[in-house]
Amino acid sequence: MKKPRIAILGTGYVGLVAAAVFADRGFQVITSSQDQEKVDQINRGKAPFFEEGLDPLVEKTIKEGTLRAVHGREEAVLASDILFIAVGTPSLMSGEADLRLIKETAEAIGTALKEKDEYTLVVTRSTVVPSTTRQLVLPLLEQHSGKKAGKDFGVCMSPEFLRQGAAVRDTQSPDSVVIGELDERSGDTLEDFSNQVYAGQDVPVLRMNLESAELVKYGRNTFLAMNISYANELARLAETITGVDVAQVVRGVGADWRINPAFLNAGCGYGGSCFPKDVKALISFARTRGVEPQLLEAVEEVNEQQAAHMVAIARQEMEGTLKGKRFALLGLSFKPGTDDMREAPSIKIANHLYAHEAEIIAYDPKAIPNARERFIGDTIKIDYADSIEACLEGAECCMILTEWEEFKALSAEVFNRCMKRSFVIDGRRVFDESVRGAVETYRGIGLGAKRPAA
Repeated sequence: MKKPRIAILGTGYVGLVAAAVFADRGFQVITSSQDQEKVDQINRGKAPFFEEGLDPLVEKTIKEGTLRAVHGREEAVLASDILFIAVGTPSLMSGEADLRLIKETAEAIGTALKEKDEYTLVVTRSTVVPSTTRQLVLPLLEQHSGKKAGKDFGVCMSPEFLRQGAAVRDTQSPDSVVIGELDERSGDTLEDFSNQVYAGQDVPVLRMNLESAELVKYGRNTFLAMNISYANELARLAETITGVDVAQVVRGVGADWRINPAFLNAGCGYGGSCFPKDVKALISFARTRGVEPQLLEAVEEVNEQQAAHMVAIARQEMEGTLKGKRFALLGLSFKPGTDDMREAPSIKIANHLYAHEAEIIAYDPKAIPNARERFIGDTIKIDYADSIEACLEGAECCMILTEWEEFKALSAEVFNRCMKRSFVIDGRRVFDESVRGAVETYRGIGLGAKRPAA
């Protein structure tokens, strides 16, 4: 079967990872950006952001000639058989998704399609609320191309389900491929492509209509966010009960075959480019449909409170005042394997600490450049260290906010030697008893007080 030519419109986490993986599997892929600097960087074999395993794949496929980046949309559309819309849909102040880039991209695709005679499949891969593909993308394609959807070009909606930090692996070996289709020909075209990409792998293809596929994306992400908030609420209760460890509790809960334990991890809250904005967007969308999303509102509220809870633990141990106290934050990205700081718990926690007039120094192996950019112009002041030990030097409290492997490997000796007071708040529960029992004070999320010795 002849391999279709692929275009990915958008060079963020979703777009560039898909482009690199498809190119690595032998497809000719063009990725398109409106940013010439990003285009040049990709064509030099370098991703414009850090994602575990992505740089080697971009470098390899650029050298092999299966991947190239172009500026603008026209060339990508004209030189492809299947094209994916993979632009961002960030949150507006109202919580709803900002669809400006979706509109601009659909208009540009439609204009280019006017010049094409052959059938082309347009696939929405960006996260959009139900009806967006049918009621926004499709009419713009028809309006600007002068062609008819279903006859002259196909339309599908196929959401991605990537974990940042593991996005390459998730694209290479997905749990499933969801295809929302306008018509049978559109769905068949995308399913044939998926079967070629994942030949020899047991990847189920789930076909449905456009709106159902759009809601699947929100359904998965908000369900996972709910699991995290549930675990954090359970953790707060566990902390009040002597001898209880929420890690053991959720392991017991997750042992039930009806419950997946993978996202039942208590910590300092969820963040990133997906969960926060998708919860907000579904809340906003539900209200426009006359549905009061009480559970989703609670999920968001619990997550917002978790940063304040971390700081409350510090205040409890430091006799109420944090003014002038030096805090070392280990971890700035919202999770390991990425430099993404969007909605990272570290941002909220730093703001809470600064409001209490604490001194803040932070270290992260990848995210410091993003942190410097993120806090430019803010009133908050953060110092940055170039190593773990430099970050801990003279600190009176250390908060573990990202579970990077180098943080997990730390011994109690490092904290005791470097810190003014070896007080550790483990926001990711990375340490075992060898650290917990050997530092001056250890507080882990969801860990109740020790039972007194018999």
